[in-house]
Amino acid sequence: MKENILIVDDQYGIRILLTEVLQKEGYNTFQAANGFQAIEIAQKQTPDLVLLDMKIPGMDGIEILKRLKEHDPDIKVIIMTAYGELDMIQESKDLGALTHFAKPFDIDEIRQAVKQYLPVRANEA
Repeated sequence: MKENILIVDDQYGIRILLTEVLQKEGYNTFQAANGFQAIEIAQKQTPDLVLLDMKIPGMDGIEILKRLKEHDPDIKVIIMTAYGELDMIQESKDLGALTHFAKPFDIDEIRQAVKQYLPVRANEA
């Protein structure tokens, strides 16, 4: 079975870019434009990893992260932020985020981080 990745970002272009790159790497991807969609998808699809933007209208990344962890304490989350808010980055790591990327990010660095935290299983991709 392929690993599932949930991409949560209010910017359509970023969701599409990450989807294309990660699908080429052999992952299943799901997209959410806001926190409510993210929680709903996470409950139905049980993603192995979430790429989570911190600044999303309606429900910020910290709240989304808390809800994801309430649903599945072992869920892997990598955060993305366009803002150098060190307190938000630190709080997300305290809540269990694995690492963070500042936007604009290097797509190869995201790809490598995903591979590091979620290796594609041999013979199943």
